[in-house]
Amino acid sequence: MSTAFWFHPCDCEILARIHSEACGDAWSAAAIASLMAQAGVYAVVAEIAVAAGNRPGGFVLIRVAADEAEILTLAVRPASRRRGLGREMVRAGAEKAADMGAKSLFLEVNVGNFAAKNLYNGLGFLKVGVRPGYYLRDRDHKEDALVLSAQLPLLEV
Repeated sequence: MSTAFWFHPCDCEILARIHSEACGDAWSAAAIASLMAQAGVYAVVAEIAVAAGNRPGGFVLIRVAADEAEILTLAVRPASRRRGLGREMVRAGAEKAADMGAKSLFLEVNVGNFAAKNLYNGLGFLKVGVRPGYYLRDRDHKEDALVLSAQLPLLEV
């Protein structure tokens, strides 16, 4: 498998489809386009080689403001998981954020998302807080988010 990365501009319809496949609680193409129109927001898209040609396997949206960056969302298609794409995209996005002047990168992750927590832990992110009831799973069930942060550049952990 070979992987290439590309940055904004991107097709927000494709990103919305990837988000739907990966997350279930999909962001619309319009919502992604609205974010992408903001200053300091960019996408890192992983394009993987498959038998039928190249296709986007996942993406991460990042916002840089002053000396901080935030991962807005990370989505990897189920068929593209367990290949290191998430790690590679976060690393590429963090490098770009550092180039834009960010000194730290933070994000929220669902307390029950063990795969994502392992990914971020392996990249040197540390827990800096909790947002109670941050994720609404259904009208009767909310889940907490961990707030994680890492200094840039990311460490080799």
